[in-house]
This record gives sequence, structure tokens and C-alpha cells, in this order.
Amino acid sequence: MIEVTDVSVAVDGATLLAPTTLHVASGEAIAVRGANGSGKTTLLRVLTGKLAPTTGRVRIGGEPVDDRAPAFRRRVAAGLGLPPFARDLTLLEHTTLIGTTWGRDTAQAEDNARAVFAELGLSRLASRFPHALSSGQRQLAALALVLVRPFDVLVLDEPEQRLDADRLGTVIDILHATRSRGTTLVVATHSDRIAAATDRVIELTDVAAAA
Repeated sequence: MIEVTDVSVAVDGATLLAPTTLHVASGEAIAVRGANGSGKTTLLRVLTGKLAPTTGRVRIGGEPVDDRAPAFRRRVAAGLGLPPFARDLTLLEHTTLIGTTWGRDTAQAEDNARAVFAELGLSRLASRFPHALSSGQRQLAALALVLVRPFDVLVLDEPEQRLDADRLGTVIDILHATRSRGTTLVVATHSDRIAAATDRVIELTDVAAAA
């Protein structure tokens, strides 16, 4: 599903991502690990079309990465940090809006959002505004905004941030459920628990040799 061949990123002479080769099969889940500054987020931004590589080639589903292409946006969903929540929309209104942009009618989008809330333990917060959420609740709300849209590939950057042990367990359960539906998963993480829930772990400094 994912082919990364000799990809590197350099900006103003500084290397953000050393040359990297990586292959991820359809339905496979991998954890990308490494020290801060090793290029984990940079790699995820390249995979999702947010950043063009300086060298190398990326293919997802056999096609070049292009976040302007509707087919690519339908295939790949990403959670890369907290989104810019609208202060005057409730959590349910946020997620319903995302659902309707992907072709669901309002009732279907709301039903889907409520199902995702139930999985994440957010049901009682559906009418809450983002600024009234705790930092951990905002982290889960950000994940909900990703999960309510369609995707075949899910890319997440440190989804464990701001979460206590119980909420981390909830996220791991979600990842297992998502994988059971055949999703390809790439997650950058410092969490041993999340890494253990994947098929294999890639240490970014050794990624070319491990692929």
C-alpha cells in the first residue's frame, strides 16, 4: 500500500529526514519510533502530502502522493497535531460537518459521529464546545474528527499525547478496531503500548536497513 523509496527532506541545508526507504503492506500496522528530531513527523507529513520530499519517491496505493487529488484525500486520513477547532461549534457539530463534506446527509453524518464518540468515550461531551474540554478530551476530539471521514490509510502522529493510561487504552482499542476493517496504519509514537499494538516497529534511524 505504501512505498517510500530513498526519501529525504532538507530545508536551508538542514536535514529533517535522512534518506529513508520503507514499504507497508495493505492492512499492515507499523509504529515509527525515534528520538525527537529524528524526522518522524516529517516522514508523516511527506506521506500525507503536506510536505514535498527533497529526494526520493512516495507511492500510496500505486499512485503519487497528491493532497489536491480527491482520490488521494479519500484514501488517506491523518491526525497530525490538534486541528483548529471553531470556538462556536460543538463537538458534535464539528464532526457532523466533516461527515457531510464526504457525501453523507446530515442525519447519517450525525449518526456516524455519535458512533465514533461512543467508541472514544466522548458521548457525554457531544454538546460541549472545544474550549470547555480538557487537554485529553481535546486530543480524543481531534481523533474523532479523523475517524468520522472515510479512509483506507490512517496516519497518526503521537496520538498518545495528553492522554492518561485509561484514555490511552481507549485509543489502542480504536486502533485495533480500525485495523480489523483492513486499514493500513502508520503511527509515530513514543508509547510502548501503542507500538506493541502494531505489526512491527521501525526505528527511524535504521529504517532503510529495516524495510
